[in-house]
Amino acid sequence: MGPHPIRTLDTDAVWAAVDRERLDLADLLDDLTPAEWEQPSLCAGWRVRDVAAHLALAQTGAGRAALDLLRARGSLPRMIHDSAVRHAERPPALLSEQIRGMAGSRRTAPGVTPLEPLLDVLVHGQDIAVPLGRERHMPVDAARTAAIRVWTMPWPMSTTFPRVRGVRLAATDTDWAAGEGAPVEGPIQALLMVLTGRTTPVRDELSGAGVPELR
Repeated sequence: MGPHPIRTLDTDAVWAAVDRERLDLADLLDDLTPAEWEQPSLCAGWRVRDVAAHLALAQTGAGRAALDLLRARGSLPRMIHDSAVRHAERPPALLSEQIRGMAGSRRTAPGVTPLEPLLDVLVHGQDIAVPLGRERHMPVDAARTAAIRVWTMPWPMSTTFPRVRGVRLAATDTDWAAGEGAPVEGPIQALLMVLTGRTTPVRDELSGAGVPELR
């Protein structure tokens, strides 16, 4: 059974949420110490500064994207990682300012809808904040819209995330459910983290017979 196709944000509301999240995340980044910029993020092999650099590249043009993909020998995951690491060599203040400077813009990278910037800033914001002990709360409507996007994401972007199988995910704070199997319940923010392969940090927020089935 798929997620309820209701109460998703319209395009203008998606962009408004992206703007708010970018501005808020830039403020958080401005507050980090040099040591915190070098800390590991929730993404294996990525430092906090690498994740910030990835977000700063959200408006990469077609020419640069093609060059980066060529350098990565056609591997999309490798291109995303390597381009972020290269961009992360810039001063931290510049990275946060680039993220802040995108607020109000509606540009996207090639082949990307407005939903991907929303998903990126919500989840990668947690990748940065959680290991640093900084709290970031996702707006429920935005997290629900992002969760629906992950669940219905087409190939090849769907290969970016592990497929959650054998459980039924159900949000306890909004009208969203997806999947078949043993129940897993929790706040939509926690379920979005599960959908994007970040179960460990939110496991204590989940309940139901299906929790042990989650990797």
